[in-house]
Amino acid sequence: MTSQPHAVLPQAALPLPGTPRASATLRAEPGRPLIIRVGKHLRGVFDRLIAGSSLVSNDPVLDVRAFAWTAELRARWEAIRAEAEAVALAGEAAPSLATISPDHRAIAEVGKWKSFFLWGYGYPIDENLAQCPQTRAVIERIPGLNTAFFSILAPGTHIPAHRGVSKGLITCHLGLIVPRDGDVRMRVDDRVVRWAEGETLVFDDTYDHEVWNDTAGTRVVLLIQFERPLRAPGKWFADLFLGVAKRSAFVQEARENVAKWNAAVKQMDV
Repeated sequence: MTSQPHAVLPQAALPLPGTPRASATLRAEPGRPLIIRVGKHLRGVFDRLIAGSSLVSNDPVLDVRAFAWTAELRARWEAIRAEAEAVALAGEAAPSLATISPDHRAIAEVGKWKSFFLWGYGYPIDENLAQCPQTRAVIERIPGLNTAFFSILAPGTHIPAHRGVSKGLITCHLGLIVPRDGDVRMRVDDRVVRWAEGETLVFDDTYDHEVWNDTAGTRVVLLIQFERPLRAPGKWFADLFLGVAKRSAFVQEARENVAKWNAAVKQMDV
């Protein structure tokens, strides 16, 4: 399939008032929820408990055929890409992930990794979903949907090695815009994978992973996190962790940040 050229975002954009600028050393903000801080220290124990209860592979990169619903993402990818281009690549509609999510401030330099949230930790972002009806129709049918957003990686960006906090979640990427004038790739554990437009990639983000966009273009994927299919006792712990995290001040701050950003963007359009 021949890919049509797409608009290239600048590597950095002027932040809205109140948007933090990147510092020389990226740091996570203090005050992380206790369950997340404890969970990271006991990650090995929790991961083994959940892995032993998993109904799907525990490999770093999983077979998309194990998740039948990914077929609809692939079938509808062009409609989803059109909505991403209309909303996520329009002006300041998509903020830096570091501006929205306290948990990403250690790895997401302002202006380099942007996001347009549709769903966050089980909470729908109705204002954004209303602008993306085709995407909404697909993602709302995903079993165990936790988070969904358009993930926008500026040219020349490197996201350093990091790990997700709970093996109770699995990540899926749907390739929407993948530049071809260089190398755009992700390392998951000891595997290197690359995106393709219209294709899905499913992986376990509790494995050490990092991303490079060594091109002059902007990489855009629909990033989805969903609950790992589990049996007891792993499901009990995973559900407890996600339930506490969802209600934590940390996640609620991210929700408030999305609302504030949307309000600021509206004000700029007046």
